[in-house]
Amino acid sequence: MDKMDKNIYYILDASAFIGGFELKDSLNFTISEISEEVKDLKSKMIFDQAIEDNILFIVEPDDLSINELNNVISYSGDTLRLSNVDKKLLALAIDFSNQGKKIKVVTDDYSIQNVLKIINIPYRSVLTEGIKGIYNWKKTCQGCRKEYPDNYDDEVCEICGSKIFKRRIKLD
Repeated sequence: MDKMDKNIYYILDASAFIGGFELKDSLNFTISEISEEVKDLKSKMIFDQAIEDNILFIVEPDDLSINELNNVISYSGDTLRLSNVDKKLLALAIDFSNQGKKIKVVTDDYSIQNVLKIINIPYRSVLTEGIKGIYNWKKTCQGCRKEYPDNYDDEVCEICGSKIFKRRIKLD
């Protein structure tokens, strides 16, 4: 486990509470939706107690950070894999980073880690090893291998009628 650095702002995903990440100071932040993702009794108690003890704060990212994130993930293809909660958490990380704060995101979510690696924001896992490389995602036809844009909504290829799937492309 990392030594807590008094100057680091920790941004916490639900996995931080589920995995037992120890909150030791008052530089711990998350978004409101994480409270809905923390469902088991023990994790929920840790979450609620941290808020009550003023060592966890719920903050909303600004619109500029959300726009910046959308630009990054439209390039990487991660729009295909990230939930709205994931996007909001990432936007908060961008928000803090843009304010010059030294941050670390605590998450076991590989898609979140992938984006953090792309935008060069540090992260740490709680229960998993974490990702090794950076990946992009492309919608691709299983039959003829035609690639489609992220916003292509049909599940079958317009050329050959085969199923379209999300293909992982390693960048580094």
